[in-house]
Amino acid sequence: MTRASRSLTVQAEDTGRRLDLFLAEKLALSRAQVRRLLASGAVELDGRRVGEAEKGSRLLSPARVAVAPFARREEQRAIAEPDAELVVRAQGPGWLAIDKPAGMPVHPLREDETGTVLNAVIAREPQLHGVGEGGLRSGVVHRLDVDTSGVLLLATTAQSWDRLRGAFAEHQVEKIYRALVVGRVLQGGSVELPLVTARHRPARVRVAAESEHARGARIGKLSYRPLEVFESVTLLEVRPVTGFLHQIRATLAHLGFPVAGDRTYGAASDATGAARQMLHAARVDFEEIEAESPDAADFAVLCAQLRGG
Repeated sequence: MTRASRSLTVQAEDTGRRLDLFLAEKLALSRAQVRRLLASGAVELDGRRVGEAEKGSRLLSPARVAVAPFARREEQRAIAEPDAELVVRAQGPGWLAIDKPAGMPVHPLREDETGTVLNAVIAREPQLHGVGEGGLRSGVVHRLDVDTSGVLLLATTAQSWDRLRGAFAEHQVEKIYRALVVGRVLQGGSVELPLVTARHRPARVRVAAESEHARGARIGKLSYRPLEVFESVTLLEVRPVTGFLHQIRATLAHLGFPVAGDRTYGAASDATGAARQMLHAARVDFEEIEAESPDAADFAVLCAQLRGG
């Protein structure tokens, strides 16, 4: 695909406009896309490179804005990695369930990024490009945090993507997680909490204050039950109903038993010595889809150590 640079002239009627709004209109991009473009160093104003920090700069006329060649989100393509390891746990017409290792992102954020689930899948299922949101999110139905392991669903056709996204949105997909948490949890329960995004980079959510309930708070619902209770750690089964960012980790931490190894919502270190958050997506069920992932190796080893094995 040929990608051309753009040269834009700031006219008299553009005087005083914000740079990001000017670019959004002229390039037919969202403000978020413009911010990424500025952050990448692709924009020059009268020969001077301008970054994301200058997105609100007011334009003067006459001026020239140069934009380096770029791809719109839907035009971007992930690099195929045929040699990347990929474990498929279940597969059917229009979908597949893979075993995502801890530490592997679901999809790339830039076209030159590799080492993600999508890079591996696209090499085996090239028709997946353009499905769903397209671009670097092609086929992605739902996500797991980078350091969370377990079963992940992807759609390989547009029809399947629509069906599965609808099922997730309507809370029709049964999801079962296993979590090692710090503390002794002697009985299970169900919880609903209003959650808001407190920080974007790196991401963090928190329980909303009462005054924030009507201003974008999302209700996170889940149930949990103890499977094994050790001296100071508990193995939980967690069943989320909703799917808000970091919902399980933030909720369990709010209840007083953060996921072991979770540096965002727990302590800087804990007695388990876990190198990453001990959260594993064990099973997904919806209609004909039944996919299960055994405990990741580090998760299984830590469980065995806690049992004294």
